[in-house]
Amino acid sequence: MANSSCLGLYIEEHLIKYAKVSKDHDRIKVDAFGIKFYDKIGEAIAQVIQETYSQRTPISINLSEELYNYFDMFSMLTKTDLQKAIKTEFESFCAEKGYNPNVFETRYALVKNQDEKEKIKVIHISANKIELNKQMQQIEGYKLSNVSPISMAIPNLIDIDSNESALVVNIEKDTTITTILDSNIYSIDKIEEGSEEFLTKINAKENSYLKAYEICKNTTIYTSEGRELQEQQSSYLEDIMPTLYKIVGKVKDVINTYPDKIRKVYITGTAALINNIDLYFQEYLSNVHCEILRPYFIQTTGDINIKDYIEVNSAISLGLMGIGEGVTGINFKNQTLSDRIPSWLKIEINPEKTEKERKYLGGIFTWDLGQKLDKTETGLIRIASGLLLLVIIYSTFSGLLSSQMKKKQQEAEQSIASTNEQIELANSDNEKIKAKVNEYTNLIKNLEEANNKVSERNRTRNAIPNLLNQIMSIVPEDVQLTSIENTTDTHIVINAQSNKYEQLGYLKAKIKTDVILTNVISTAGQKDNNVVTVKIEGDLP
Repeated sequence: MANSSCLGLYIEEHLIKYAKVSKDHDRIKVDAFGIKFYDKIGEAIAQVIQETYSQRTPISINLSEELYNYFDMFSMLTKTDLQKAIKTEFESFCAEKGYNPNVFETRYALVKNQDEKEKIKVIHISANKIELNKQMQQIEGYKLSNVSPISMAIPNLIDIDSNESALVVNIEKDTTITTILDSNIYSIDKIEEGSEEFLTKINAKENSYLKAYEICKNTTIYTSEGRELQEQQSSYLEDIMPTLYKIVGKVKDVINTYPDKIRKVYITGTAALINNIDLYFQEYLSNVHCEILRPYFIQTTGDINIKDYIEVNSAISLGLMGIGEGVTGINFKNQTLSDRIPSWLKIEINPEKTEKERKYLGGIFTWDLGQKLDKTETGLIRIASGLLLLVIIYSTFSGLLSSQMKKKQQEAEQSIASTNEQIELANSDNEKIKAKVNEYTNLIKNLEEANNKVSERNRTRNAIPNLLNQIMSIVPEDVQLTSIENTTDTHIVINAQSNKYEQLGYLKAKIKTDVILTNVISTAGQKDNNVVTVKIEGDLP
């Protein structure tokens, strides 16, 4: 039975996003939400639970560092054969990579194969058991009920139509691109670039992760329609835009994988708080509609700032998983022994004396000891006695098992303590060695930096002049270059204008075919007073 209330915790380094979600019949609401930055994660989790009054509320957290694999299976396989086939495929994958399959906890979801109708596609998710246990230990002492990959949880926020196909781009610590085809999750693309990349860069300037996060929220991306940019904000965009450029490129690749299918792109995560990010995506993804992901069940009113909810989308989606919404069967939290005891077996003996010494057992059986028992009463007593005996045997077995587990845990803790002691000794020796070689390392580093500077100076000395000479030699007479800018490293942005579309198209084609720049892209031409402006971007070869 799904929980009626759940606290969703999206946890990554430096911050926790939280949202307490409840469901009353078909009505879903968010009772409490927010963000907490931390130095000590245990203290931060305890504060969130206390502030949201969630000491006894089920908790749902995100899986981290998971792996995704995809297997194709015939749809006619039985459930048992399908499980065996999936296990075999995963073991083959591990053998190719040199992994031990026993160190992974695995889950999977099934979806119809879009290319071969007689087959089903298996979305296989695996996580290292050691890392998974570390995550669950962070919630030790509280009611952890669900551990799910955020990529599978985030579509819970969309009221998906029966035939809708879309992408959900969740830009958190790293980025997941969840592909939804015909209303079903079809694939997950996970890329390393995410908000952590530019937050770390801004943090290096501001020396505060909280300030870096607030700067990100207050930053505005200026598209081709608006170019006024303050110098301070420009410096932050220099940290943010390279990451977004890589992400939008990957999104474009995923869209091209499913031509004529994807019509909408939802953007969420920390990066979704950057002003105009949807317009930035729209500028590059002109054939689809791009928008910020807003939870479908939250009604916008004057009292609600929808951006505050968007900020904790990941936590809300995890909370929804905890109350039974979304894809089933991908919870990495195994049930405990107590969870497996059927409710009907939890019988309480409550004797009550009446005039005839009537006895009551567990709300099920009643008999009268003041009269001779008939066959029915005798049978009921025997059934009750059997159930009671079963409970006693089960409890005894559980106690023995618990005792053995505690004993093994103590032995493991002693082994860990001994290992940690040896590690400390090794670290001490290592520090002494590092102290000896540190001076030489610094000298080598200085020499390498000097060599790198000389190499970089030699590499780029003639690059820009050569670029200008090449461009000037191909510029048509009717085209004016308004600016040529070296934005980052080898990336070049050229702004040009003309009163003829074809001349600008010719310029872009020449830049591309003559390999003056690589990875050439351009914006659509903007016409104003018979003057067409365009931005051409690319990298120095």
